[in-house]
Amino acid sequence: MKRFSLLLFLGALLSQPVLWASTNISQDPNEEVAVEEVDSVAVDSLAVADEVAMEPMSEAEAEEAAPAGFTQELKKRFIEGGPGFMGIVLLCLILGLAIAIERIIFLNLSTTNTAKLTASVEDALKSGGVEAAKDVCRNTSGPVASIFYQGLDRSSEGIENAEKAVVAYGGVQMGQLEKNVSWISLFIALAPMLGFMGTVIGMIQAFDKIEAAGDMQPSLVAGGIKVALLTTVFGLIVAIILQIFYNYIVAKIDGIVNDMEDASITLMDMLVANTK
Repeated sequence: MKRFSLLLFLGALLSQPVLWASTNISQDPNEEVAVEEVDSVAVDSLAVADEVAMEPMSEAEAEEAAPAGFTQELKKRFIEGGPGFMGIVLLCLILGLAIAIERIIFLNLSTTNTAKLTASVEDALKSGGVEAAKDVCRNTSGPVASIFYQGLDRSSEGIENAEKAVVAYGGVQMGQLEKNVSWISLFIALAPMLGFMGTVIGMIQAFDKIEAAGDMQPSLVAGGIKVALLTTVFGLIVAIILQIFYNYIVAKIDGIVNDMEDASITLMDMLVANTK
């Protein structure tokens, strides 16, 4: 009996590892299935994310996502400034630029090589006389050639009359060079003044809203203040642009006038020498 009970005890001990191994083996497939399910869900989520990322955005979404360019931002701010004063400021810019471009073209066409013209007139006086010199002036454009022609045309009446003709016609040529330049200076002064007027009106509207609401809230005054500042900025921009063109035109006129004065003195010397 003791041997039999001992054998039963040993058999029970030996059967326990086998049971533990069988239970572990039976649980492994379930765990593998669970792991496979988790992996499949993760792969599916990654695929969906890739598909969403690869989908093309619409034009509206692309425009919102893309950074605004300079022209788009300028257009947006111009519209936010209001059509009233912003339109008048834009008109000042257009008219000022039109006059400035016309003056620049006229002044460039009026610029001549004074040294070359003076040498040609002097050679013509020595070789062919006054008439030959007048022909040279007729074939040359610019205010300097016109002054030379007037002086040569009056040279037969004496040096004093020729000098008076040169001075008088020089004043006429200066008036033509400075034609419409005062309008540019007007637009330079008018553009920032209109901007400041828009600023004042915007601030008045902001305070009207505060008075109507009876409370000081940033949302009430933000719109009016923004409009006020935008009108000021655009007015200053217009004035700066036109000021650059204006200074260039004034410098160009001064250079041509200096050439006219030097050429007039040289012409008088040539007439005196030709008379002797």
